[in-house]
Amino acid sequence: MLLGDFTDGVAEGDLFLGKAHVPSQPKFSSESQKRASIEWVIHLVIHYMTTKSTPRAGAQSRNVSSGRRPADQRATPSPAPAPGFRPIHTRRAFEEICERIREQLALGLLKPGDKLPPERELAQQLGVSRNVLREALRSLEMAGVLRLLKGVKGGAFIQEGDTGRMNDVMRDMLSLGTISVRELSEARVHVLDLVVGLACDHARRSDLDAMEANIRRTELATKEGRLLDRVECSREFYKLLAASTRNKVIAMIMDSVTEIHMRFVYAKVASSGVAMTRLAERRRQLLSAIAERNTSSARRLMRAHLEAVQRMLEQDPGAMSLHVALAEVRPGMRR
Repeated sequence: MLLGDFTDGVAEGDLFLGKAHVPSQPKFSSESQKRASIEWVIHLVIHYMTTKSTPRAGAQSRNVSSGRRPADQRATPSPAPAPGFRPIHTRRAFEEICERIREQLALGLLKPGDKLPPERELAQQLGVSRNVLREALRSLEMAGVLRLLKGVKGGAFIQEGDTGRMNDVMRDMLSLGTISVRELSEARVHVLDLVVGLACDHARRSDLDAMEANIRRTELATKEGRLLDRVECSREFYKLLAASTRNKVIAMIMDSVTEIHMRFVYAKVASSGVAMTRLAERRRQLLSAIAERNTSSARRLMRAHLEAVQRMLEQDPGAMSLHVALAEVRPGMRR
């Protein structure tokens, strides 16, 4: 309490039933008189603090401006500190451009093969600089949405859907440790169970003929000792098998789990010269089961083949290393 508050309260008659009598201060003749005077002042102060319920605005404003709580308020515990969140910033311009182009695709206003407006015109429509626009176009190219061509007939074209981009995602997940080689191998077995079953249900004559032609190329590569070319035939066979399901999502998943697994096979064959025996014969048995719509037999044959391949790879622990899975594709190895 400020000294001015106390003296003002006395002047206004706020103490002791509206009239405060402040005795004249006598000369202290003894120690008892001093104590009595001090006690009297303390009594007045306490009475003032407990009975003056509505402080004057002037006094309250002085308390607030001085950074202190009003005298008649009890002290409250300090609140717990609030969580520290960083401010939200607006999206970068190139991300907004990418989103708008994707919206046009979702609405069907842009289709595969369509060409975007020239760079200068598109930048003006979007209200951005050409450098920002180029950053957005490069981002969409990396995502497989656009194909950027140079020259007189060049420009930015909407790309056909590239299911092969899932392969890069799978490799990145392996590299980051999100998935393991063991999980990938296990997933491949179950995915192929599904693929074989769907192939038995949906494969057409054209699919069967394409797989038969692949088996003949496998036989020729084996006969001529072109074992790495035979690995490429195996890669193609799995693509044809997946395509026969008539389900693009299943085919995309199948391709992504097979792509990395075929790297292991390629590395094993390239380093040791060892390859699966009777491969063409096993392929033809599987093809016959699919043609007969015999799902249980086709699944059994596929599982037996996958187990044999796994045994071959496990004979060389290095063949199933993460390094092999993440290695760059060799010139003779197509994606």
